Amino acid sequence: MREKQIVVQGAREHNLKDVSVTIPKNKLVVVTGLSGSGKSSLAFDTIYAEGQRRYVESLSAYARMFLGQTNKPDVDVIEGLSPAISIDQKTTSNNPRSTVATVTEIYDYLRLLYARIGHPICPEHGIEITSQTVQQMVDRMMEYPERTKMQILAPVVSGRRGEHVKVLEKLRQEGYVRLRIDGEMREIHEDINLEKNKKHSIDVVIDRVVIKPGIEGRLADSIESGLLLGEGKIIVDVIGEEELIFSENHSCPICGFSIGEIEPRLFSFNSPFGACPTCDGLGTKLEVDLDLIIPDWDLSLNEHAIVPWKPISSQYYPQLLKSVCEHYGIPMDVPVKNIPKKQMDIILYGSGKEKIRFYFKNDFGKVRDVEIEFEGVVNNIDRRYHETSSDFTRETLEKYMAIKNCRTCKGHRLKKEALAVLIDGKNISEMTEFSVGEAIKNLQHVELTKKEKQIANLILREIENRLTFLYNVGLDYLTLARSAGTLSGGEAQRIRLATQIGSALTGVLYVLDEPSIGLHQRDNDKLIESLKKMRDLDNTLIVVEHDEDTMLEADWLIDIGPGAGERGGQIIASDTPDKVMKNENSLTGRYLSGKEFIPLPTKRREADGRYIEVIGAAENNLKKVNVKIPIGLFNVVTGVSGSGKSTLVNEIIYKALSTKLNRATLRKPGKHKEIKGIEYLDKIIEIDQSPIGRTPRSNPATYTGVFDDVRDVFAQTNEAKVRGYQKGRFSFNVKGGRCEACRGDGIIKIEMHFLPDVYVPCEVCHGKRYNRETLEVKYKGKSIADILEMRVEEALDFFSAIPKIKRKIQTIADVGLGYIKLGQPATTLSGGEAQRVKLASELHKRSNGKSLYILDEPTTGLHTHDIKRLLTVLHRLVENGDTVLIIEHNLDVIKTADHLIDLGPEGGAGGGQIIATGTPEELAEKADISYTGKYLKRILERDNKRMEAKVKEKEVLNK
Repeated sequence: MREKQIVVQGAREHNLKDVSVTIPKNKLVVVTGLSGSGKSSLAFDTIYAEGQRRYVESLSAYARMFLGQTNKPDVDVIEGLSPAISIDQKTTSNNPRSTVATVTEIYDYLRLLYARIGHPICPEHGIEITSQTVQQMVDRMMEYPERTKMQILAPVVSGRRGEHVKVLEKLRQEGYVRLRIDGEMREIHEDINLEKNKKHSIDVVIDRVVIKPGIEGRLADSIESGLLLGEGKIIVDVIGEEELIFSENHSCPICGFSIGEIEPRLFSFNSPFGACPTCDGLGTKLEVDLDLIIPDWDLSLNEHAIVPWKPISSQYYPQLLKSVCEHYGIPMDVPVKNIPKKQMDIILYGSGKEKIRFYFKNDFGKVRDVEIEFEGVVNNIDRRYHETSSDFTRETLEKYMAIKNCRTCKGHRLKKEALAVLIDGKNISEMTEFSVGEAIKNLQHVELTKKEKQIANLILREIENRLTFLYNVGLDYLTLARSAGTLSGGEAQRIRLATQIGSALTGVLYVLDEPSIGLHQRDNDKLIESLKKMRDLDNTLIVVEHDEDTMLEADWLIDIGPGAGERGGQIIASDTPDKVMKNENSLTGRYLSGKEFIPLPTKRREADGRYIEVIGAAENNLKKVNVKIPIGLFNVVTGVSGSGKSTLVNEIIYKALSTKLNRATLRKPGKHKEIKGIEYLDKIIEIDQSPIGRTPRSNPATYTGVFDDVRDVFAQTNEAKVRGYQKGRFSFNVKGGRCEACRGDGIIKIEMHFLPDVYVPCEVCHGKRYNRETLEVKYKGKSIADILEMRVEEALDFFSAIPKIKRKIQTIADVGLGYIKLGQPATTLSGGEAQRVKLASELHKRSNGKSLYILDEPTTGLHTHDIKRLLTVLHRLVENGDTVLIIEHNLDVIKTADHLIDLGPEGGAGGGQIIATGTPEELAEKADISYTGKYLKRILERDNKRMEAKVKEKEVLNK
């Protein structure tokens, strides 16, 4: 029986309380519980970590040196472990070269497909490139004017690593004299040593000619020799002009456009053989943006319409601008939008070779009176950005630049030769611009000849399989060219999940971290079916999840609790979902059975006529939509994955408003015409799930500002006054009060050679962070280190007599973080916990009712019970008169909203429209056109019945 179970005994990792649990193998197992209860500690830090460690331990010491070591988790015994694979929420890649197609290997198969059955078409004449005869090559060369100098070269090595000693020796023996190696002319008798690990190109000079009548015979002989040596390819280096590439295989007979050998690397934007030379295969360039240089075209030059040339620390640029305007008679007192284009172009792009008189007097009275060529504002910023060695200058100039499509490749990333190869009229870049769903349809209907079908059959099958796996995990809206760095955690995880489904491994233990994040209820069924398919291949799936549908579809449910942090770490229930629902001790079971639920609000707030109105939103897939967001309400933006929610809220609303209200130096907001109603706000606050700090020094006490007040209290004690200790003495970040042995970290890192780094408590302060003298100062019998070790709930009682401190700590408890320690390192907080610490730090600030709070899926990582608390806090912000705007898929949040904005109808190109707006009840009435409305209708009906049952139950109890 044991071979069909994973047995964990005595797990004590993090907050786990010496727990033991038996998990059935080859089943879909869901681990759930409150945020911070110990789910990830059991699934990832214990079971997966031990599986990974055992695999690494089985390898040689040499291999382990490269893989790195993992610590043995704090557990007595784990039996029945299979090889373990973790699929977590880490972003797939932040590399701008990584796309959905490259990460899933679809692009590798597309490159092979285009290399084998692609048709090279001349971009100039639209005719298929065919092989050229020697006669055609000679005729092309004779088109050049008489006396044109040329040299004919045969490429013998093209971008291959090695020293190429044998090649060079053979060329010597055959009597060749000159070579071009990596673009440099060399004599063959020289001592040539090439680096073994670098790529090299070697071209042999066959002949040097001067074009004149009667030379055709010599050219033909040289070309034939070159084609023989260059395996059907020659290079004609026209001195002082472009090189011509001739091939017996591919070249346009009219203009001579030649591609050369069509191979997979030609279509790789990560290879110099395929990448666009202007943008090096990135598809984009950082360029000066006119709208950032002149944000307000209604201002005049005298009113400093050109922002980067404002007179901040120097009068140099304002005086330069004045000199230019005087020279060309450009008015400085009219709005720049009324300045004639020809004059405005001089200001922006310079005077060319024409010189102007520039009179400049600096702050020290020194006069400069010279004639200069004026380069223009745009060219000036671009030049200074690329020439400066100062990070500060570069960052300052970057504010006036935006990422734009490369002008050479138009964002396609590839050379023109690669883009000239077509299948069914489309080049490889156009193929990657399809969404997953569109690509499947397109490849199924691609027109191929009988021979092409034979060649492409296996390749197309592999591509379609991978596309289908992506479709089945709800990612049909993603375009293949989408940058991997722009994917959400849930999307990245589902891509990796699709890759694993494609591998079709059996007997593996998969550990997943909330794969339903960012997924609309409509697509959840697809995800659950994919998980079941993996299970049916005799794999074990341990999924950390809060999604109700996933829990109900699981074979086995493990509920960890009863609380979070120190109060958690125990197995409350481990059984089938049906039995867990009947377990009164299980909070999850009570929510699943409907005994506990988040109630519907008794009354919806109504708009008072004030709105933030976005007009003409057209970024990404948004279809020039107009959106009204009521001020002072709880607003939720909904819609299927990829419908345009994040684009509307994060790219347009947040960036545009923070630029105007917070004077933030963010990148340019997404495309839109205008935003009205900004006068109703004076602050915009984004509360996301990024860490509150990257080091253990950052913690909830420092982030919320309560630690400043605590240090004030300690500085006011009699002991501190007698010793002359100021507030700074109680900081662990500066010299004075901190322990200098560990510099206030409380721990010391010991670097190991073959083993992972070991962190041990500081021997001097024993992890307390402060020196002995500082710790001798006590407040109510507690040192400053004791305060940092207190849980939030303890600190609330301890500081009950100090309203300022109590109020700040109370907000941390209100967001459901009463279990964390005040000094808990930021690195140990989950994304959901970090977001709630940020929310707490905003809650204790005095509100004037003119703030807009933006949250992107705040329910990520939260149990239904945590969501209940979170909603109480968010609604409290609205009660203060502030406005809340949330992107969310969770129906418990959606059903409590005052106003919904539903985007769709589909994801990707099929989305970007406003489907419906209004209260949840109004959206439920539009279930025929809104997917959100369809699911909302069920929830509202269910919860109304639950609330009626509760009322009846109370009436019975009262009787």
